[in-house]
Amino acid sequence: MRETLIEYILCQYGAEPEYLWARYPDYAVFRHGGNRKWFALIAGVPREKLGLSGAERVDVLNVKLGDPLLTEVLLRQPGFYPGYHMHHENWISILLDGTVPFEQVTELLDRGFAATAPRPKRSGKERK
Repeated sequence: MRETLIEYILCQYGAEPEYLWARYPDYAVFRHGGNRKWFALIAGVPREKLGLSGAERVDVLNVKLGDPLLTEVLLRQPGFYPGYHMHHENWISILLDGTVPFEQVTELLDRGFAATAPRPKRSGKERK
């Protein structure tokens, strides 16, 4: 699902993966073009870091939802975990092993993209 998701991000948002850390060569960061804010991170993490059995690595997508209530609801469902290496109240990790359907993953990714988008600038006329 990793490669399909990377292709989706590139086509949908025009965001190329950035591999920022030599120590974690499979961690792909995705940013908005305008404000350079991260909207997603795809990472291969040890299953044990998510509280799962086994030591092998599993791909996760971290997205910033900006909605603590939605995050709370999702964390009660299979395939969702607190944001791995991110602020747990704002980010969520989604298991990319098929537990969460691809369509739901992309819906949440779209929400994350919107939550981190540059805010439109207000004109001087709107200010009082």
